[in-house]
Amino acid sequence: MKVKIIGSGTSTGVPQIGCTCAVCTSADPKDNRLRTSAIVETDDARILIDCGPDFREQVLHLPYERIDGVLITHEHYDHVGGLDDLRPFCRFGSVPIYAEEYVAKALRLRMPYCFVDHRYPGVPDIPLQEIEPGQRFSINHTEILPLRVMHGRLPILGYRIGQLGYITDMLTMPEESFEQLAGIDVLIVNALRIAPHPTHQNLEEALAVARRIQAKETYFIHMSHDMGLHAEVERKLPDNIHLAFDGMEIHF
Repeated sequence: MKVKIIGSGTSTGVPQIGCTCAVCTSADPKDNRLRTSAIVETDDARILIDCGPDFREQVLHLPYERIDGVLITHEHYDHVGGLDDLRPFCRFGSVPIYAEEYVAKALRLRMPYCFVDHRYPGVPDIPLQEIEPGQRFSINHTEILPLRVMHGRLPILGYRIGQLGYITDMLTMPEESFEQLAGIDVLIVNALRIAPHPTHQNLEEALAVARRIQAKETYFIHMSHDMGLHAEVERKLPDNIHLAFDGMEIHF
């Protein structure tokens, strides 16, 4: 399996507009963070996790290849704002979107032209497939387990794909979801900043989750400029825990 991190930043991205802090003005490309998204490649499937407003920029320099499905964690704009930009990939065939019921309903309201029975020419062919936490499904022959996590008080989805666990925007997670992630090799999970936040994990909370799940390797995503400089924070982390960065590839 291969995971390509195509975005590791929070909803405002880094640099944040108008900010002149050390991170936003850093010359280190690892401090430039587009909105969080990833591409997972298995033996038989190429899967996009979330499709935010930076999607077009994120994929312009990548090989032009089929996307077999898109896993949506939740309806917030920084995770779904790029869905219309999937239209070039529809030349390979439809690109199914997988989301739980309330998210699918929100997408139908936000982008009704994509989900009507008779679409006009040029509209992306992105049929919605409703999924539920704890109910396994497959894209081609790749099995996916959606799992419940909490974004503050908003219920959202994380995913287990084989030996990969992928979670973003989480503050807390029910016991059942910890059990569903047992034995994974790679954990990708959000860590917004150093200070506490009312709806996202901070660094200390993310480290506690990493220690509990005990994946062989853990990578933090969805970071704001308040996390600090990549190089400085990375030096302070345990050997098997890392800050992700845009363009990073994880092979396992």
